[in-house]
Amino acid sequence: MNHKFFPHTDEDIRSMLDKCGERSLDDLYKDVPSELVFKREYELPEAMSEVEIRRYFDELGTYNTQLTCFAGAGCYDHYAPAVVADIIRRSEFLTSYTPYQAEISQGTLQYIFEFQSMMTELTGMEVSNASMYDGATATAEAMMMAVANAKKRNKVLISDTVNPIVTRVVETYAKFHGVEVEHIAAKDGVTDRAEFERKIAQGDAAGVIVASPNFFGIVEDYTGWANLCHDNKALLIMNCVASTLGVLRSPAEWGADIAVGDGQSLGIPMNFGGPYVGFLCTSKKLIRKMPGRIVGATTDLDGKRTFVLTLQAREQHIRREKATSNICSNQSLMALYVTVYLSLMGKQGLREVNEMSYSGAHYLAEKLTETGHFHLTYPDKPFLNEFVINTDLDVQQIQEWTVDEDFQFGLRLDDHNILVCVTEMRSKAEIDALVESVKQYIEFINDQQD
Repeated sequence: MNHKFFPHTDEDIRSMLDKCGERSLDDLYKDVPSELVFKREYELPEAMSEVEIRRYFDELGTYNTQLTCFAGAGCYDHYAPAVVADIIRRSEFLTSYTPYQAEISQGTLQYIFEFQSMMTELTGMEVSNASMYDGATATAEAMMMAVANAKKRNKVLISDTVNPIVTRVVETYAKFHGVEVEHIAAKDGVTDRAEFERKIAQGDAAGVIVASPNFFGIVEDYTGWANLCHDNKALLIMNCVASTLGVLRSPAEWGADIAVGDGQSLGIPMNFGGPYVGFLCTSKKLIRKMPGRIVGATTDLDGKRTFVLTLQAREQHIRREKATSNICSNQSLMALYVTVYLSLMGKQGLREVNEMSYSGAHYLAEKLTETGHFHLTYPDKPFLNEFVINTDLDVQQIQEWTVDEDFQFGLRLDDHNILVCVTEMRSKAEIDALVESVKQYIEFINDQQD
């Protein structure tokens, strides 16, 4: 079993097999069921020149359909200034890795420090770590923080208005850490306050996880939630859509103990699902429960400002059993992306992004309602740029119709409800074109019925 692109010599392989107590590579994999073993030749194409391979992939690209996106659900189509991509493509950023040697990693440490500073300003929290893989794992890590802080409690409550993808990741972490996850039901698109009060009063929860805005796009009112959590010795964890923090009440203002979420909405392209960047911010009293690491500012022997890895609660730096998490790296390139984006947009730019998204979403909701076949599923609930709309039409059919017109018309929740999103990227002309496509579908259905 020789592979010409593998660097191991026959002697290397023999030595490793001897260490494993096996005679051959086939013996090494003998525990793999035979039906899972690949027994055919690899279907690899013949070698191509650079021109040929470029032509080949250009041809493949023509099979892709570029849809105008009216979907969100945790992945948002936002604008980012062109200079952001140019900066992160610089070799000193694109090819650098973990800044183990602070004296030669000042640039990387500085932008991570700036990322932390910006995330604490957005969330209103006191400290931020040096980024996480994504918003879902950041939420799961926050759950583990709550359990570690409570010491003798291993139950965490999570609202059913949290993005289901995030909830599934939390449940996966919980299963293998012996944590019990209990759900708080949703009622009319928001977390059931009465059920929350009843469950938190039992006094056995280490933390409560809620969302702002929630999965349905609704901006929930969490007045008094933090006090109830703290009275019952539990932490309040708030999962946020990062860009909305430019206009909505911050987690700190709600009294949250931990703020988490995904930074993708801060200009990072959708990229078919990644890479993204998670953030985790908290109060100083919980700083030693945080996963990952923190970059701090100090001065060197000459009195000059410099940056260091201040806290490193990772298994690579301390004893494994003392580590708060097995997070061994972070999305620092994406943290840089967010940092450059925020520095360019500023407070006013982020506010304008949300104002444009708000206006577009409410305009689309109004125009769909005017057709007579749609109405807001939660009409009395405030939303920013994402909303659930109910229709007497077949959701799957109408989505197939609009895809043929090059629109991604929301996310299907069930046969009659769609989660729709509008960002600043959607122009009035595009919104009107989507509504016109929907009207054409309605006319088609009416003609079929006649």
